[in-house]
Formats: sequence, C-alpha cells, structure tokens
Amino acid sequence: MSELTSSLLLTLIGLDLKGNGAFYKVPLPPLSREDATAPLRKGSRKFYNDTFMAQVENLMDKLVSLSKRRGFVFPSSEIYGGFAAVYDFGPYGVELARNIREAWWQAMVRDNENIVGLDSAIFMHPKVWQASGHVGGFSDPLAECKKCHSRVRVDHLLEEVGVFADEKMSEEEINALFSENRDKVVCPKCGSHDFTEAKSFNLLVKSNLGNFTGDWDKEPTYLRGETCQGIYVNFKNVLDSTRMKVPFGIAQIGKAFRNEITARQFIFRKREFEQMEMQFFVHPDTAAEFYEEWRAKRWQYYIDLGIKAENLHWHQHENLVFYAKAAWDIEYKFPFGFKELEGVHNRSDYDLTQHSKFSGVDLSYRDPQTGEKYVPWIVETSVGVDRTFLAVLTDAYTEEEVKEGDVRVVMKFPKKLAPVKVAVFPLLRNKPELTAKAREVFDMLKRDFATEYDDNGNVGKRYRRQDEIGTPYCVTVDFDTIGLGGDASLKDTVTVRDRDTMEQIRIPVAELRAYLVENLK
Repeated sequence: MSELTSSLLLTLIGLDLKGNGAFYKVPLPPLSREDATAPLRKGSRKFYNDTFMAQVENLMDKLVSLSKRRGFVFPSSEIYGGFAAVYDFGPYGVELARNIREAWWQAMVRDNENIVGLDSAIFMHPKVWQASGHVGGFSDPLAECKKCHSRVRVDHLLEEVGVFADEKMSEEEINALFSENRDKVVCPKCGSHDFTEAKSFNLLVKSNLGNFTGDWDKEPTYLRGETCQGIYVNFKNVLDSTRMKVPFGIAQIGKAFRNEITARQFIFRKREFEQMEMQFFVHPDTAAEFYEEWRAKRWQYYIDLGIKAENLHWHQHENLVFYAKAAWDIEYKFPFGFKELEGVHNRSDYDLTQHSKFSGVDLSYRDPQTGEKYVPWIVETSVGVDRTFLAVLTDAYTEEEVKEGDVRVVMKFPKKLAPVKVAVFPLLRNKPELTAKAREVFDMLKRDFATEYDDNGNVGKRYRRQDEIGTPYCVTVDFDTIGLGGDASLKDTVTVRDRDTMEQIRIPVAELRAYLVENLK
C-alpha cells in the first residue's frame, strides 16, 4: 500500500504517517491493503478504533515508562503498592515542574504590572466552601457496579460510548441518559452492564483540623478544592495593602485536592494536584472585552512556551453553570485525545457577591475617579501544573532513527523548560587530568545554568541518557582540551553537542558561557 494511501486512511482516525505533532511520533505498524480497506468494505469503524487505541496505549505506556525510568514521575508510596491517583515528581520532574511554574509566573505576574501574586493557605474557614457552593454542589455522578462493586463516574462511562454528559447535569438528567444507554456502558473492571443509579458524590476532602471531638461530620474543615477561593477572600486585603486599582489581577500557584471517583490517565487527573490560577477583576461593562483579551493572551502563551499549535484547539462549554457568562477551554491533544488544558471563564460577580453575603464584609469597589461603587466581575484563567507537565512531555517525546535499526528517544523540550540545560562529560572517567578539567568547566557553568556532571559509561551512552531527559547541550572535555591530542590549536576548547541536530562543534572554554547564554534564550 502506498504511503499516500496509508496517510489518507490514517487521517480518517486522526493519525499521520509523516509524524507531524508529538502525538504522532510513534509510528503505526504497516498495514496491508486488505486490513486497511476492511472497515470500508464492512461498513465498520472497529479497525480504526482498535488501531487508534493501540496508538494511544503505545504512546502513553512509553511516556509512563520513561517518566519512571528517568526520574520524572514516580507512583506515590510505591514500596507500599502505590496510592491511587497520587504521584511524586522525581529529580528531573521537579525541575521540569519548577520551570513550568516559573514560565507561568513570568508571563502572568512579572510581565503585567497590574497583576500581583498571592500564596493563600490550603485550609480556610469552612464557610468559604459554603459560600462558594462547594459544600452543596461540588459533586460528580457516581454509580456502583453490582457485580464487582467498583465505583465509577457515570459521565465518563457515557463519554466512552459517545454520549455527551456533563457533571453539571442534575441527577435526574444523568440517570435518564444512563438508563437509555445501559446496554452500551460496561464496567471498566469486570465488563458488567449492571449498575446502581447515579448519585451525586461530593469531591471535597474532609479534614479534622481543629476538631478534637472525633466526629468528622461535626464542624468539618476541608482541604481546598481549588485555589481561587483564597484569592476572592483576599480581594479586600490586596486592595488595602497595594496600589492596585480595577482592572487588576491576583495570581496564585498552589495545591488543591479532590476526591476524584475515577482517577485515570496518569497525571492528567489526580486527587492531589497543583493549580496556576489568575483572577482578573474588572468593571461589569468591560468584562466581555477583557475576556476576549485574556483568551488571546492565554493561547499565545502556549505558542510562546513552545507547544505546537496543531496540538491545541479551543472548546466552548455548552452547559454553563448558572453564574458563568462565558467558558472556553484550551484543549491539548494528549495521547488519549483532546482534553482540557486550561479554562478561561467569565465568572460575573458571583464570587465576590457570595463571599460578601456569607461573611458580612462589603467586597464592592469604589472607583477613585468617578466614585461609582460596584461589585467587580471576574475573568479567570486556570491551568494545572500537572496537565501542563503531561502536555509538555507529550509534545517533546520523539523517536528518531539515527541509522538503520538504531532508534533514539529524545525529549525535545523547549529549552527554557528543560530540567537540565547543559551536561559536562570527561571523555574518560579514569583519567585525572580529564576529570579535573571537566570539573573546572562544570564549576564555571553551574552558577548560571542547570548543569549536570556525567562520567558514567561511554560518551555515546551518556548522550542517549541526556537525550531522554531533554538536555539541550552536552559538553565533552577530551585530550585536545588539555593539550594532549596532537593539535595545539584545540587546547582549551571543548566539544558541544546539540540535542536536536546531534551536530558537534568545538568552542573555546572561554567562550562557552556566552555561547550557552545566546543559544538557551
């Protein structure tokens, strides 16, 4: 079968033999003409769906394996068998996550003089969650398999069979859809079709902080379900302590907790996760204008970050919560398809109005120029560190055939996000003169760049190891560097190898720092 024909057929299921976009960089096995045309002859999409799922599982398995093997992500409490939907960032993962936070903070706070930062507490007064609606309405539809007693999220089961359902639907609406499609939905654990009716399950995580009665239902406290509530309750504090005037924003990065029913898809859906949120306070008459402005800014942020545009698209919410005036998501093409990466929402004046009502504190704003008093509307941008992390991993993962039968795995991270920026090697670890010079170069670079010293194995293996953690540049100190290579003109020069091209050049040690500064921009 020709490559053109293969590309045409695979395009029908969203795949591309050319390898365009990170999602496509793991090639599909070759297809015979009979296999490729069978679905067309049989009038069935089963082949396409099976091939698509094989591709999804293949790439996802590779990302999970690499994350564990190279120290990006570990299962939490692994020596005890792990803990569902909780993960730890390893040595390289913590550096990548830190760089993601820094990039967001730079774009959101440092680049905008009318946005300030905040770090609110994980625990807040329980009334915060009553005012926000979380105690009464922060829930997902839960059902139980009558055969194996697994608990499942009903909207996800319906989604698997192509039926749109929304967690914001009422129990009656969800159960009506569930009943209509009962013969199609299957338990992911045992394959049964027999479930209980869906019931709303509150996702807030309860705590006994400050409660010494032993009864967690008496005066419960909660781990925060989202970080933005800490911003709303500090709105007046920020106004009173800074020179901020509407329009202005408050940004925060912090942990949030949700008792997810069905936690799945690696770090995409976790029970302990980290949010990066900004709440922008505006006059009601300008909310729509600022909303579109922030939509444009947030899209451009991902392009500037280095995410491929073909792996992004917008998704508009059709079923809005009652107070929202607009809600769009930037979705990323994860290995399992397009899913929410960041939400941009027009929340109206709901949040400040609710907290004013429940606290008794006036959270309205008086314009110092006109004297007009009003409750500001809020334009929100909300993204997870973990989902950005997974998107960056997916976008960067590349398999390249270096020569026949030799495939290298390389993480082509945007340079500013790479956990390690430069690795320094001595050509041989058992030659003191080489290791001494390599240490000297390492010490020179480590104050300015995230630098790693690596002398384990031969240089070729070290290159491959650094490729898998996404290090943009490797510097090798060899015998020419120390004047023992036979060419006096190469003394005090090193070999610099580029991650993406694998090209190597000689650079004087004295010019190395300037070279890296220029090329790591």
